[in-house]
Amino acid sequence: MTQDTSPARAPSFALVVLATSMAFVVGQLDVTIVNVALPAMAHTLGTGIDGLQWVVDAYTVAFAAFMLSAGALGDRFGARRAFQWGMAIFALASMGCALAPTAAGSIAIALGPVLGGLLVSGVGWPAIFWVNVPLCALGFWLSLRLDETPTGQDRPPLDIAGQLLATLLLAALIATLIESRSLGIADARIRAGAVVTILLGGALWVVERRAAAPVIAGDLFALRDFRGAVFFGTVVNGTYYGAIFVIALFLQTVRHYTPIEAGLAFLPLTAGFFLSNVLSGRAITRFGTRKPMIVGALVDLLGFGVLALASTTDSFAFMALGFLLIPTGMGLAVPAMTTTVLSAVDKSRSSLAAAILNTARQAAGAIGVAVFGALAQGGAARIGPGLRITCVASMIALAFAALAAARLKGVPPQR
Repeated sequence: MTQDTSPARAPSFALVVLATSMAFVVGQLDVTIVNVALPAMAHTLGTGIDGLQWVVDAYTVAFAAFMLSAGALGDRFGARRAFQWGMAIFALASMGCALAPTAAGSIAIALGPVLGGLLVSGVGWPAIFWVNVPLCALGFWLSLRLDETPTGQDRPPLDIAGQLLATLLLAALIATLIESRSLGIADARIRAGAVVTILLGGALWVVERRAAAPVIAGDLFALRDFRGAVFFGTVVNGTYYGAIFVIALFLQTVRHYTPIEAGLAFLPLTAGFFLSNVLSGRAITRFGTRKPMIVGALVDLLGFGVLALASTTDSFAFMALGFLLIPTGMGLAVPAMTTTVLSAVDKSRSSLAAAILNTARQAAGAIGVAVFGALAQGGAARIGPGLRITCVASMIALAFAALAAARLKGVPPQR
């Protein structure tokens, strides 16, 4: 009689979920937690908005670029070993940021600003980096109890050239966007940056066409659902992270909120993500993926419309409503978007498809911070108008995202 071993697998699966959740939390937490600390950093480090844009985008650019190779590294060296390397490096880098005297290096996203406000008010801005260390240590310890995934020497070679070019391309693009506001488009350095960005883009295209295992699989973009869902994701991320950057400055610089008050002001974001996370799975099951994406984009759009009005009044109720609508729309749309991407490709390429999607979303977030942050440069008098322009631009972009979602086939309802 063969013994049923299925119950023995449950603890291992639970450990996998718990360990990888630690990585997800620290990764998403740092994307948002730093925003509440920006004014304090500006005062301590003696930098302007362009410097603060680098604080946020230096993290996001690296996050976006090296996500491309994460799957390949896991296949070649083992997923557990790659995970442990990542957690160790993240913890060491966080400690370096927390100790540096003159430098800065779904629900987790919403809790970031609140936790950041508490830490900045109680301890100071370096504390936002210390919070990562115990989380990384816990994730690393949990991973020691997991089995390693199979590896093999027959794996395709790593696309090192493509990885380096993708990183340089993103860095050059973001640098050109950030510095163009202060230096001016006519400045020779900005023109040189634009030329370098174009040349790097061309070089990446040539290298990826010849690579045995390209980090950016161009053939996937021939699939309409994949292409449309990735575009949808870039719009959602770009508008959200760019707006959060400007809103954090608006609350503390224009409305003179303390860091903890600014953090608490973001609490409706948490409520919105909680609400939409409950509804999203049921909506996908009942309506498929296309309708939740369309409705989510439109709710997100409405939230930015409310924020545009809130930037001209002293009513926090208006702003709170916008803070509630934006994550509600995102939380409804993003799971449907991810499901659409994964269903559009063969299962053997799902990891690659997910990597490209997430890289595109993080890169869009960095670009959003660079572009929308430039609108807020020029002192407190410019931040309010910059926020209004940010909201209107986000509404236009989300309208195009909704139209793109309407053209997708998507996953049908599971009735």
